[in-house]
Amino acid sequence: MRFGEFFRKRRMALGLTLRKFCLQSRLDPGNISRLERGLLPPPQDHDKLESYAGLLKIERGSGDWYEFFDLAAAETGRIPDEIMQDRELVGKLPIVFRTLRGERVPDDKLDELVRRLRQE
Repeated sequence: MRFGEFFRKRRMALGLTLRKFCLQSRLDPGNISRLERGLLPPPQDHDKLESYAGLLKIERGSGDWYEFFDLAAAETGRIPDEIMQDRELVGKLPIVFRTLRGERVPDDKLDELVRRLRQE
């Protein structure tokens, strides 16, 4: 799923048309339409994303909260901020990248990464 699709599904789950959502939120319907259709990239500003999440009634810390921010980061070629703030976890990212490329990573390294991720 892309960021815009997720945004649209959340808006629609609130029972709001694009125009009504934008009117209530004081947002430009043209920009939100482009955002939902993937013609405009997700904002990179964390405060702006938090504002959108609030307008979409996404509960802070929920699975949807993290998905919203992760989709925004992935679509703009970034790694989520909370991951980048953890030096140890950042050190493990090359393992993830190698795995995603289909390279074989030793099981003990993957197990260590999984243990570290589950501690968060």
